[in-house]
Amino acid sequence: MKDPKDYIAQNKERFINELIELLKIPSVSADPAFSQDVLDASQAIKASLLKAGCDIAEIHETDGYPIVYGEKIIAPNLPTVLVYGHYDVQPADPLELWDSPPYQPVIKKTEVHPEGAIFARGSCDDKGQLFMHVKALEYMVQTNQLPCNVKFMIEGEEEVGSDNLSIYVANNKKKLANDIILISDTGMIANDVPSITTGLRGLSYVEVEVTGPNRDLHSGLYGGAVANPINILTKMIASLHDENNHITIPGFYDKVEQLSLEERAEMAKAPFSLEDYQDALDITSVYGEEGYTTNERNSIRPTLDVNGIWGGYIGEGAKTVIASQAFAKISMRLVPNQDWEEITALFKSHFENIAPKGVKVKVTPHHGGQGYVTPINTIGYRAASKAYETTFGKKPIPQRSGGSIPIVALFEKELESKTILMGFGLDSDAIHSPNEHFGVWNYLKGIETIPYFYQYFKEMNS
Repeated sequence: MKDPKDYIAQNKERFINELIELLKIPSVSADPAFSQDVLDASQAIKASLLKAGCDIAEIHETDGYPIVYGEKIIAPNLPTVLVYGHYDVQPADPLELWDSPPYQPVIKKTEVHPEGAIFARGSCDDKGQLFMHVKALEYMVQTNQLPCNVKFMIEGEEEVGSDNLSIYVANNKKKLANDIILISDTGMIANDVPSITTGLRGLSYVEVEVTGPNRDLHSGLYGGAVANPINILTKMIASLHDENNHITIPGFYDKVEQLSLEERAEMAKAPFSLEDYQDALDITSVYGEEGYTTNERNSIRPTLDVNGIWGGYIGEGAKTVIASQAFAKISMRLVPNQDWEEITALFKSHFENIAPKGVKVKVTPHHGGQGYVTPINTIGYRAASKAYETTFGKKPIPQRSGGSIPIVALFEKELESKTILMGFGLDSDAIHSPNEHFGVWNYLKGIETIPYFYQYFKEMNS
C-alpha cells in the first residue's frame, strides 16, 4: 500500500472542514427536542459514505432513530470488514461550562494537542472517530487500493442504549455478514504510546425514586416526625459501599472475573503517572476499591456510581421544605461474566429491601449491556497491531477499557464475528463532558492507520 500521508496532507483542510460540518449538527438522541437534528445527521452520514466511494448507502428505519448502512463490495472472495459507529451524541449540558458553544466547532491548541484539537460535542465520541473510517475509505477508493470488501453500520441510538440495533442486527444477518468488525469508539494511552482496547466493561443503568409523604411538608412543623425522602435516599446510597469501597449488594461479586497476578503484572507495564493523573483532574488523591491500582479500578473491577441526584427545593434563596420525593440515577460498570440483567435484578431487590419504614421505593431499569474481552492471538488483532506499528513506529499495548460498548457482545452473539477496537482518542479529550475535543493529529493519524489494517487483514487471510 502506498503511504497515505501525501493524500492526507493534500486533503487535510477538507477532511477537517467536512468533520466540522458534521459536528455542527446537534444530534442528541436522549432529548426529543433534537429529533430532527438526529435525522439530519443520518442523512449527512449517508451522503458522506456515497461521496467516499460506497456503491450503496441507505437509511434503514427502526422504531427509534434510523441506521445508516453502506457498502463497497469489490469481490465476493475477499474478506469483508464491517465498520460500526454512531452519529448520535451526548447532551451538551451544562452549557455554561463550555468555553465555546458545543455545536460551533473551534480548533484550539492545548498542551496535549499542540497541533490543535477540535472542540465540539461528538468530536471524539463518536463523529470524529467514525469519520476517520469514512475518509480512510475515500483514500483507498480514490487510489485504487481497497483490499477488502467494506460495510458500514452507523446508528443513532448508541448514547441511549442501542435498543433498536439488536432487532436490526437479528433481522439483517445476511446483509451484515463479515469476517471482522472494526470500531473506533475507544481511546489509546497517549499519542506516543499507542494501544488497542481488548476489554470493555458491561453496564447496568437504573433510576431510583423514594417517596415519603403525599406532598411537600413544612420542615418546622413536620421535621423530625416524618421520614425525609432525601435524607433516606442519601443514606441508602451511602450504604451501597463499605469502608473499603467494596459494593455491598449481596451476590454482586459472585461472577466477577479474577485476573491472575501474571495478568495484572502485564497490565502494570502500561505507562502511568499517578501525579499526572491527579494533576489532570485537579484532585489531591485517588479514591477507590481497596487492594487495586487506579488502572485496575477503572478497567477490571466493577463499580457503582451515582450519576445524578435531585429532590426538594434547589432554587435561589431558602425554602424550608421536606420534599415528598427524591430521585437518583445510578450506573454500574460490570466486568466479564457479570450479566447486566442479573445485576440489575440484584440491585433492585437489595435497594428495595434496605428501605426503612415510612417510604416507598421504586427502581426503574433503563438500559445495559454485557462486558467483552477479545483475544490478542486472532488475525484481526494481529492486523491491527501491525497497522499501528507501521504508522506509530512501535507496537501497541493491549489495554482493557473502563467504558462500555454494549453492542460488541451482541455482535459476537448474532454475527459470530470478533470485534477490533481501534481507538485514537485520549482520556483527556473530555468525552461526555463540557469542552469535549479531538486532536487534529489523532484524527489524521486514524485516517493514516486504518488503511493498513485492511491491507494486513487481507494478507493474513490469504
